[in-house]
Amino acid sequence: MKGKVQKFAGSMMIPIILLVFAGILIGVGSAFVNMENVRVLHLDWLIQEGNLFYVFFSILSDLGFLVLNFLPAFFAVGLAFGLARKDKGWAALGGLVFFLGMNTVISTMMTANGITPESTTIESLMNSGLTELEAQNYNSLFAEVLGVFTFDMGIFSGILSGLIVSLIHNKFCDTQLPNALSFFSGPRSVQFIIFIAVIPFGMLMYYVWPTVGIGIGKISNFITTSGLIGSFTFGILDRGLLPLGLHHLIAFPIEYTEVGGTLEVGDKVYQGVRNIMLAQMGSPDETGYITRNFTTGKVLFHFGGLPGAALAMYHTAKSINKKKAASILIPATVTAFLVGITEPIEYTFLFVQPLLFFLIHVPMSGLSYVLTEAFNISIEGVAVRDMFANLLQPGKVHNFMILILLIVIYFIVYYVLFRWAILKFNIKTPGRGDSDEEVKLYTKKDYHKENIPDSEKSLEKNIIDALGGETNIVELTNCATRLRIKVLDESKVADDKTWTNQLEAIGVVRNDNYFQIIYGGNAITIASKVKETLGIE
Repeated sequence: MKGKVQKFAGSMMIPIILLVFAGILIGVGSAFVNMENVRVLHLDWLIQEGNLFYVFFSILSDLGFLVLNFLPAFFAVGLAFGLARKDKGWAALGGLVFFLGMNTVISTMMTANGITPESTTIESLMNSGLTELEAQNYNSLFAEVLGVFTFDMGIFSGILSGLIVSLIHNKFCDTQLPNALSFFSGPRSVQFIIFIAVIPFGMLMYYVWPTVGIGIGKISNFITTSGLIGSFTFGILDRGLLPLGLHHLIAFPIEYTEVGGTLEVGDKVYQGVRNIMLAQMGSPDETGYITRNFTTGKVLFHFGGLPGAALAMYHTAKSINKKKAASILIPATVTAFLVGITEPIEYTFLFVQPLLFFLIHVPMSGLSYVLTEAFNISIEGVAVRDMFANLLQPGKVHNFMILILLIVIYFIVYYVLFRWAILKFNIKTPGRGDSDEEVKLYTKKDYHKENIPDSEKSLEKNIIDALGGETNIVELTNCATRLRIKVLDESKVADDKTWTNQLEAIGVVRNDNYFQIIYGGNAITIASKVKETLGIE
């Protein structure tokens, strides 16, 4: 069961990656269609409302908002694609068909029961006897999705569609029909089944969703009113679940659904703190970002804490091994604050001594969310990669100097705590081993020098061999930093030392016949090559 949950968490990253591009487009585009901002940047001689440059940047901004506006549909397609074992293109098509079909069935049921856009306006509801608050709450249940009047289920509708279609697809994609109907065999038959299945499901959602929607609203209210204790708990869980690969399941509802709260920006209501901040970035009327966003806290350990821990590991390494330690710690640290991928540096100390991770890093991570919220810090992005928008609209960044001070404090605290713990308990962080074999930091060149079988093979072929061969691999997917694999016989999979010393992996997570092989930022490229070698999509 845990393996399936991990695969689901990894598949969620497929549509979420679009939000990275959306942030860039909105950040750049909105900065140059806000004429007040253009004048501050002294570019009003070049960009004027209605001219070619203005239209170009308007296009960039609108393309970014396209992702926000159609995010549920992207989730339906992305999840169906990611969770399908094969014929992923057919599964993705099925996800979109089910998503549109479900909303169409709900819309038809509404019309049949007299629920229309006109009858659900706040004014109409108040005329029917509801109070203003009751009318507003009931009105919030409805929306127009891709031209269809239906319930406003947000990305939950996309998630449900993707999950259901993946179950149908994986069960029936190999269906064989008689010769007369052979054209509809295999994945084509799934599309027919989807049209049948969407009818009862859409009818069920018509009756169930109003109760579910009200329940989600209550959860949202609890999260958004729980204060700093809630922020600390979120930070603890976000980092603490990293070794299991389940941290996305904690952040996801807060960042992209109504659970994280709702806010009206520019006459449109946005759900989830990440979507709200992107909308605020693109609105010329907004003067800053929400401070309770459950993301800014990452800035403290991306820019301060993890570099401090890395410096402590470097300083405590044996003199003869300092250069070797630096060769792995510096790239891992740079990766953390440039692109926000922290797993390389985190797994460096997680696997040599988990207590460094759970007793220092996890609590300090939780505290980072509390501090940035308590000091009302608002900034877009958690790494250099996605902070460019702050340079273009600096007026929306609040308490930047306090943020810098906290980063410095975090650097010092992490350095002191890690240095003390490493020396006090003689923890074998990089460069502190008792032999060259234990402290050796493997590079790609080192890997090819090792006396291992089939060293002339490509990395992807050696990965397949280390998984017990092609016939032992049942499923292979990936997220941004790790391969996620299900095998038939876990005993055929190579040990952790082989993965880290010979196959360039950062670490391995085992759960029966489910494996996560952590490669950091190279995971996507490596996964693509392995899939190509295996002949799978």
